[in-house]
Amino acid sequence: MFDLPDFKSANVELLALLRRLSVFTGDFTLASGAKSNYYIDCRLTTLHPKGAWLVGNLMRHLIFTELGKRNATIKAVGGLTMGADPISLAISVASYLHDPATAVNSFVVRKAPKSHGQTKLIEGEFKPGDRVVVIDDVITTGESTIKAIDAIIQAGGIVEFAAVLVDREQGGRQNIEAKGYKTLAAFTRSVLLPDLRPS
Repeated sequence: MFDLPDFKSANVELLALLRRLSVFTGDFTLASGAKSNYYIDCRLTTLHPKGAWLVGNLMRHLIFTELGKRNATIKAVGGLTMGADPISLAISVASYLHDPATAVNSFVVRKAPKSHGQTKLIEGEFKPGDRVVVIDDVITTGESTIKAIDAIIQAGGIVEFAAVLVDREQGGRQNIEAKGYKTLAAFTRSVLLPDLRPS
């Protein structure tokens, strides 16, 4: 069994890894269509072996701390493919290694239902009635997180709250919370890029 990193050390190490692997400056067009002088590609960290390990443990801690405050439990974590996918799986694995009795499943919300087989919109360990936490890698407007929430609700799931790796602090958190779902972020843009003046 691996030694589990504590929250403080995982936070410091992951912040450094995100800065090294996932942050780019220049001229970019975001998924929302907005222009930006920086881009955060979390997948370069979440698909990295050490990054996945740190992300899983840090996000598990974030989620389970909030669940403890609510005296709540969940069955699974997941979000819109593909940014949420490696994070959700990493959280699931970390939760199992921490305590198999309280391990959470992971699932994937497709952008559109499959056109064959079971024509599912949600893949993995999810069923109607499950209480879940919705995951995302980066939120800007919150659109992809809200799309995942809507799909889960439509499929009969119960969303406890949302948890994201990075909040760009451009209104996404407020948009999600306006729908009634608290949104936790492991990091914000101002913490990740304290010296950058965003455009």
